Amino acid sequence: MGSGSTGAVGQELVLGVLAIDAGNSKTDVALVSAEGQVLGTARGGGFVPHQIGSDAAVAALAPLVLAAAAEAGFDLTAGQGPLATHVSACLANADLPVEEQLLQELIAGYGWSKTTVVANDTFALLRSGTDAPRGVAVVCGAGINCVGLLPDGRTARFPALGMITGDWGGGGGLANEVMWAASRAEDGRGPDTALAAAAAAHFGLPSASAVAEAVHLGAIADARLHELVPVLFAVAEAGDPTALALIDRQAEEIVRLAVVALGRLDLLDSPADVVLGGGVLASRQPLLLDGVNARLAADAPYAVPRIVTTPPVVGAALLGLDHLAAAGLSSTPGAQERLRASYALRRAARAV
Repeated sequence: MGSGSTGAVGQELVLGVLAIDAGNSKTDVALVSAEGQVLGTARGGGFVPHQIGSDAAVAALAPLVLAAAAEAGFDLTAGQGPLATHVSACLANADLPVEEQLLQELIAGYGWSKTTVVANDTFALLRSGTDAPRGVAVVCGAGINCVGLLPDGRTARFPALGMITGDWGGGGGLANEVMWAASRAEDGRGPDTALAAAAAAHFGLPSASAVAEAVHLGAIADARLHELVPVLFAVAEAGDPTALALIDRQAEEIVRLAVVALGRLDLLDSPADVVLGGGVLASRQPLLLDGVNARLAADAPYAVPRIVTTPPVVGAALLGLDHLAAAGLSSTPGAQERLRASYALRRAARAV
């Protein structure tokens, strides 16, 4: 994934990685030693450069870095630093290489590390669900995306800019499809479907058309349409043909992405992990997962599907440790295992 941008010079406070996983809804930061020990963490809001601009989005990471450093016992406001050897930042809305490069340069400018690499956040999902930087990940959450990675740094990816780049589905897409089918069923342009009554009942309104009007007029926030995804699965479980067809198409799209990425990386003829994540997939709906598994078995029989449970920030940190090892800066045995165990212990302690 490249050598990255050069940042600060001088002796770092921690021989290790400053890992950043910044999604649409939340950002996690972790300071990790080269031995895999988690020294400090912090959590903040979503990373939305497309809404507030790249400079402001990166600036919003600074308090989180300060907080993670402080937990580790370092006061960056006192002029200490660079904090770490390497920043591994996996960021939502960094969909194109040119966007990654811009964000990489902005982060490097803060001097938190000697080198910085920025990648799309789907790479963090991929690495968090694999034991090596090898395989493919499909995220199906609010949207849908897919990336693949090989140990030699080769990648496979898609623009993932929505329907204008051929994407279909994800929570937002499925919710819109529910409303499309429901509205057409009500006015006679489409076949009958129980989705119409179910969508109306979910929002306590008399019809799907009333839901559409409420969204248009601002009485129901656009973001609340995502609530229709569980409604879709409930209606499908009751046997509604339209709902079943939507879930079947989502399974097809997930597998189509995975198979194309596997093919680009020459991984179709040998065992390879296919990491599945994002809210829609992580909900483990049997109708969807059964469809995904059946299609993968047919189209990529060597693929090994895995539902990811490890936080993506761990994946970002693992990518950072991979970078250190490739640069000859660290080859500590067992670092990956210690990182996973250390982060799990922290999560467990905070859940008590």
